[in-house]
Amino acid sequence: MLKHIVLAGAVATAASAASAQTEMPFALDWKFEGPAAPYTHAVDAGLFEAQGLSVSITEGAGSLDAIPKVATGAFPVGFADINSVMRFLDQNPDAPVMPVMMVYDKPPFAVVGRISQGVSEPADLEGRTLGAPPPDGAWAQFPIFAAENDLDVDAITVEPVGFPTREPVLAQGEVDAVTGFSFSSTLNLIRLGVPEEDISVILMADYGVDLYGNAIIVNTDFAEANPEAVTGFLTAIAQGWQQAIDNPDAAIEALLKRNPAADADLEKRRLQLAIDANVMTEYVGENGMGNIDPERFAAAIEQTKTVYEFQNEPDAAKFFDDSYLPAGDVLMLK
Repeated sequence: MLKHIVLAGAVATAASAASAQTEMPFALDWKFEGPAAPYTHAVDAGLFEAQGLSVSITEGAGSLDAIPKVATGAFPVGFADINSVMRFLDQNPDAPVMPVMMVYDKPPFAVVGRISQGVSEPADLEGRTLGAPPPDGAWAQFPIFAAENDLDVDAITVEPVGFPTREPVLAQGEVDAVTGFSFSSTLNLIRLGVPEEDISVILMADYGVDLYGNAIIVNTDFAEANPEAVTGFLTAIAQGWQQAIDNPDAAIEALLKRNPAADADLEKRRLQLAIDANVMTEYVGENGMGNIDPERFAAAIEQTKTVYEFQNEPDAAKFFDDSYLPAGDVLMLK
């Protein structure tokens, strides 16, 4: 089991003068691409600074990447797949990590295929080759997707691929489909020259998967010592998303400072795809960003049970804590 580790820098900051800014390095799930723009914008627009925070953002290497970083205290906050956090906490029940703000109310987990290679719907995967990066959040949920769609997984050839080669091998026809986030794999394929009309996006949430997606996670030792800092962080996160919705060009400009090689139009489209499909859902429109529906979360846990054997009886209260969410209208995105 992981030891409870509190960031030394955070402790020192908490003990310093009240006027000092709290250092809160933030571990992303992935690279500086469109969906990360609300966070980079929040830094450049002074939204974190207004909350008394000094936030630096570090790229990640997949939806599972931030979990151990936050659990060990290397980062006080991160962005990760809540379903993978559930399994991590089941295996490490004393680990000081907790999801505290839902961002992808509808998860972008997808199977992205080539229509010209015969992949348009789930059943088409049988008899074909699927490229899947082992640390990929979408791949982690593939067994649920397969079970919900009665797929014969033995009839699917799974080829482990790295994140850098995932879309290239699909573009080159070496695999017939890949697992990934819908907005990432789709636009990466377009960038590689694959005609958009040849790309099929099979969103798992549209095919029986009830799960949530990525959430802001915190080191609970840090959060207990700095509750106001965590609420301030979540406030700035919500403000960053709202301002990215209002002015995506400004948000992408902040992103390009961290990733000058990125294509501005492509990343703006990627951001908009995430906003439209994953963040601004009907539930968020009615209830605001950040929280979860208890009945849906209970159903997601039950669905996870069909493909994962929990070591301990799962308790939703141990997998999500809404007590740090800011009050008022800041979460009401529009």
